Amino acid sequence: MATSEAPAIEQLGAGDVPAGLALSDAAGWNQTAADWAYFIVEGETFGMRDKTGRLVATAAALPYGGGFGWVSMVLVDASHRHGGLATRLLDACIAALRRSGRVPVLDATPAGAEVYRRSGFVQGFAFDRWEGPAASVEPGGLPVRPVADRPIEARRGADVEGILALDAAAHRVGRAALLRAFLARAGTHAWLAAPRDGFAIARTGRRATQIGPVVAARTADALTLVEKALAARAGRIFIDVPARATTLVRWLEQRGFAPQRSFVRMALGDSALLAADLRMFALAGPEFG
Repeated sequence: MATSEAPAIEQLGAGDVPAGLALSDAAGWNQTAADWAYFIVEGETFGMRDKTGRLVATAAALPYGGGFGWVSMVLVDASHRHGGLATRLLDACIAALRRSGRVPVLDATPAGAEVYRRSGFVQGFAFDRWEGPAASVEPGGLPVRPVADRPIEARRGADVEGILALDAAAHRVGRAALLRAFLARAGTHAWLAAPRDGFAIARTGRRATQIGPVVAARTADALTLVEKALAARAGRIFIDVPARATTLVRWLEQRGFAPQRSFVRMALGDSALLAADLRMFALAGPEFG
């Protein structure tokens, strides 16, 4: 595509949710309309259109607390790839996050990591998306408190605050607005460990239930929380697990899970977020960290 023909970058609005969803559906991704609405309302989401006005490329910059922001939803329609659109949108997200004093962070596939390295991103820990079936038995072990089986406004506020604090400590970013949005969805379940030192969230995705984040002080507790989440859902499950969580990986394999694809955490410069905290057993997804 010639430079003179390259589409302009624009900021997307609420009316662009269906077009964004069509792009991620075409790529086989798991984002829902609620996810797209969150990117647009809470972040700065950029797009490009073809001559007919159809949205053909996107990228989102999500501001988090702690001086970090997430680059996500870098998508280009198959008919417009290899024309530099993704790089231009990446640059727009980096600029938006830097204007607010935040370090850009993202989760990349191996192929994408090569592109991001050329833009100065530094590689950190690896994780894999595991795909498998829901469980058919009720788990035992660690007592857990169900936090969300309906919109969170109807549940205990102290439980929600406990989840937010645990997530911030383990992931080293402030993303209370994101987790509150997850917990407010009708398709979300959440569990808080009885000692209040671990939690799991499972939410409905476009193609599968996404389990994550999962935070726990001990591996055995993480296994119980994940098992509880599996027992509460039906159908296909996605769970993004840091490579260092080898016990959970083996546990998932024994239950029929298989790796779907790999990712690597990257940041624009050295960052504490490049190392996986020992309490992190499942991530919220590469689009959220």
